[in-house]
Amino acid sequence: MDKIIVVSDIPTIRQAVREATELANLSVKEASSGPRALAMIADDPPDLAILDMQIGSMGGIAICLEMRLEESYGRLPHVPVLMLLDRRADVFLAKRVHAEGWILKPLDPIRIKKAAETVLDGRTFYDHRFTPVPTLTPAYPSLVAAESS
Repeated sequence: MDKIIVVSDIPTIRQAVREATELANLSVKEASSGPRALAMIADDPPDLAILDMQIGSMGGIAICLEMRLEESYGRLPHVPVLMLLDRRADVFLAKRVHAEGWILKPLDPIRIKKAAETVLDGRTFYDHRFTPVPTLTPAYPSLVAAESS
């Protein structure tokens, strides 16, 4: 049975993730602060860390960055991270701290379960909801006329 840790200072988020991952037969531990989560991860490294972006004492980005630094010092094994993001613009930050996956809120059990299973399988999970649709704009008429002559 894979072990995961869910870190959020909002009980309803921890509950939603716990319920969705229990469907996947995963052992779940919870933490409500960044420093507490880092201590738990150092004591008994999980197979997956699910981190909320917004935590009062130390957010998910800071926790993930600290985990990656400890890993680079050899003090912590690699622990895959699934980030719970608040907005599409936060994807940039999740990429910068080398998170293996992310989900955009609002959360739903099916996506949480699928994302956790995907990251636990060693793959990446990127939530593509709210991705801007690229639009093509026509060239300036003056440039089109100059090129055709």
